[in-house]
Amino acid sequence: MNTKWKTIFLVDDNASNLIAGRNALSDVYNVYTCNSGARMFKLLEKITPDLILLDVEMPEMDGYEAITQLKGSQRTADIPTIFLTAHGDDQTKARGHVLGAADCITKPFSPPLLLARIEAQLGKTGEKRAECEN
Repeated sequence: MNTKWKTIFLVDDNASNLIAGRNALSDVYNVYTCNSGARMFKLLEKITPDLILLDVEMPEMDGYEAITQLKGSQRTADIPTIFLTAHGDDQTKARGHVLGAADCITKPFSPPLLLARIEAQLGKTGEKRAECEN
C-alpha cells in the first residue's frame, strides 16, 4: 500500500461541482479546490499536485488556456490533467487531448467513475488522512 497521499487540484467555477468533487475524493486524496484558473496558478506556486481536474468552461481563463500554460511550463508539463466538461461532444474531448489532457470526463460525473479514471492515471493510494486546508 502506498503511504504517500497524492494531491489533486480540482478547478471549477461551479461551487456545487467543487463540493461534489471534494466529497467524492477526500477519503482517498488530498484535494485542493480552486474556483478559477488564476487561483490554480497561485496555488501551483506553493504546491505541485499529482493530478489536476480542470473544468473546460470558466470565465476569464478557460480550461484550454489553462492547460496550454500548464503544458508550456517545464515545471508543470508532466502533471496529468483530466478535463471536466458539461459538453460530452467529441470536439471538446479531441481538443483537450490535442492540448495535453490525459482524459476527459463529462459532468455531472459519477464518483466511482471519477475515482477509476484518476486511479488509471495515478494508481491506488494509501489509507485515509485528515482533510487538507486551502
